[in-house]
Amino acid sequence: MTLKDFQTLLPKATITGVDLNWEGKICLDSREVESGDLFVAMRGQKHDGHDHIPQVIQKKAAVIVAQRSPSLEEEGFGVWLHVSDSREALAILANHYHGYPSKDLITFGVTGTNGKTTSTYLLHHLLKEWKHRAGLLGTVVVDEGMGAQPATHTTPDALSLQSHLAEMRNNGCSAVALEVSSHGLEQKRVAGVAFDVAVFTNLTQDHLDYHGSMESYFSSKKILFEQIASQTNGKKPVAVINLDDRYGKILRNEFDKRVKVITYGFSALADFRVLSLNQNSRGTEIELAARGKEYLVRSPLIGRFNVYNVISALAAIDAAGLPFRDAIKNLETLPQIPGRMEMVGVINGATVFVDYAHTPDALANACRALRELNPERLITVFGCGGDRDAEKRPLMGQAADEHSDLVFVTSDNPRSEDPKQIMKEIIGGMARSKKHHAIADRSGAIRAALMQAKEGDVVVVAGKGHENYQEVQGRRITFDDHIEIRNAINDIIVIQKRLES
Repeated sequence: MTLKDFQTLLPKATITGVDLNWEGKICLDSREVESGDLFVAMRGQKHDGHDHIPQVIQKKAAVIVAQRSPSLEEEGFGVWLHVSDSREALAILANHYHGYPSKDLITFGVTGTNGKTTSTYLLHHLLKEWKHRAGLLGTVVVDEGMGAQPATHTTPDALSLQSHLAEMRNNGCSAVALEVSSHGLEQKRVAGVAFDVAVFTNLTQDHLDYHGSMESYFSSKKILFEQIASQTNGKKPVAVINLDDRYGKILRNEFDKRVKVITYGFSALADFRVLSLNQNSRGTEIELAARGKEYLVRSPLIGRFNVYNVISALAAIDAAGLPFRDAIKNLETLPQIPGRMEMVGVINGATVFVDYAHTPDALANACRALRELNPERLITVFGCGGDRDAEKRPLMGQAADEHSDLVFVTSDNPRSEDPKQIMKEIIGGMARSKKHHAIADRSGAIRAALMQAKEGDVVVVAGKGHENYQEVQGRRITFDDHIEIRNAINDIIVIQKRLES
């Protein structure tokens, strides 16, 4: 790239330095910079990349992108691009560097508080059944078309994201499903991605420690739809919106004249309308009205909230012009989604589930879904994370209290906080007359709950889902609800056999 190329990509940037033909790599970490590279200095909550510019200069970086001008001492060292927003500049440069990969992929973006992971898993499964190879970028895994790998962020930084998309294209993927978080949108990680379909699942209280208010949180979600409404990349994007959600209605009203909108839900006005449903422990049958016809949809997922996820995926597939009847048929072969209403084991005739529910709405939905299986009792184990939205703690307690017969309040990821204080705040939202236990040790709480379980009960261990760690006082320690449950079941069985002999 020459100075002219940089001026074309970043027309508002102030550029200093002599002309060049840059062919290095883009770096965000000053420790990775080598001679001839381009370094983007970004300001984060804990670190500021601008503080490391002197090191980058010593390493002879060819180009520096920063939100300040060079000092007198820094002038003359390579090319300097002074921009107003380093994150936006990174998104533009990364997209160009990797050859605009999303233009060559049918790109689905899913945003909302709850349902992003399940919806993208659904889409990924349907896309693979359609064309064998498809990409997935989400909370749990990244699949570049050659197999799944653990994910580190719901929405990775713009450089990593564009690299993943480029690998998907190179690996022969036809399409990709992306989880798009509010943090990712606000920090412009998906800026420049050419979306074909944007899905809105719902909006409930979460991340207020970051966004401050529901209005600010919603504004971050809207960025995705502003982006597709202003796309000039040749695609004709479609917005797929949950019409039963209050914020979904607002979104539909704001964008239905700016972009094509398809709605879904139980509402009589929805384009993809659920007429009825019937579910048991093996899954759900849904009667769906769409496209002027009625369809019988079978899904192995349970819960009314998962009905929304299934219908959103089908609506998105149809919005992209992909085979609709084939998608309905292929839903039946969907594998279990890690940590999302996942059946883990059975103990003394009680069934045990793991679910990621970590918001008041998600926990209430998970409990309602399991209530619909008509258990003798519903036993719920959950906690709340530390250093995060504290306002939701009593609301989580209230949700568990209202929908469960027995509750074990425990630790989640306490981070720098005292788990007992977090538990106290959770219990503050619970009725005094209800039966609950507080056990800070999560492993102990799980074992205690399983010891209480009897024939016909259902136990749900909520909050961590797919996670295989706990964050405690700056340390990340190994902890997996699945393993803890299976170990506890085995130990209980051994104890019972000894008592019987």
